[in-house]
Amino acid sequence: MSSISGITEADIAHFLANNPAFFERHAELLASITLTSPHGQRAVSLQERQMEMLRERIKGLEMRIVEMIRHGQENLGIADRIHRTTRRLLLTTDPALLPTRLVETLKHEFLIPQAGLRLWHVAEAYAGEPWAQGASDDAHTFAASLTMPYCGANSGFEAAEWLGDQAAVASMAMLPLRQGDDCFGLLVLGSPDPTRYAADMGTDFLMRIGELASAALSRLRAPAA
Repeated sequence: MSSISGITEADIAHFLANNPAFFERHAELLASITLTSPHGQRAVSLQERQMEMLRERIKGLEMRIVEMIRHGQENLGIADRIHRTTRRLLLTTDPALLPTRLVETLKHEFLIPQAGLRLWHVAEAYAGEPWAQGASDDAHTFAASLTMPYCGANSGFEAAEWLGDQAAVASMAMLPLRQGDDCFGLLVLGSPDPTRYAADMGTDFLMRIGELASAALSRLRAPAA
């Protein structure tokens, strides 16, 4: 750091910061000080440079506000879709229709190319339904091990077989269905887009969907012994 007669730039900066009236007493300096503009090699006055800095700061704040508004609108849209899904499930009076109604509604509301689910330990009246078939003990164990929705690539998971065209599934989200601590099913969402369900994506809304699905489908469970 350069210095003049033992005075450093830090000393000067400290003096100016603690003596704001300096430029009031020497107002002519504000007009005479020139700086290089960041938008070219032309020289600008100190006031003009400050205005440029303020414009840049305001532009940055405007971009942040626009981004916040966009995220807010997206979240509101997702909340509306979850609300419509909840309403449709509540209006379903026949419990046997709930799995199909849930899958169809999620695909429609969230534009999900493929979706499916499997339930186990269901009441005897529903044991012959398609959604109560074909989940192995390994699938039961895997679902029970999930503490939050799985999002990532389709790495040959058994659950991909529950979808219409497993070869077209590049990424998946798998949501465990629980009643208390007991896992009784798995909801699967699939997409041909490998980035649709990425390992680093937020899962807050997926968790809400899992909780909603669990609450609705718990009506199909066998009564506790």
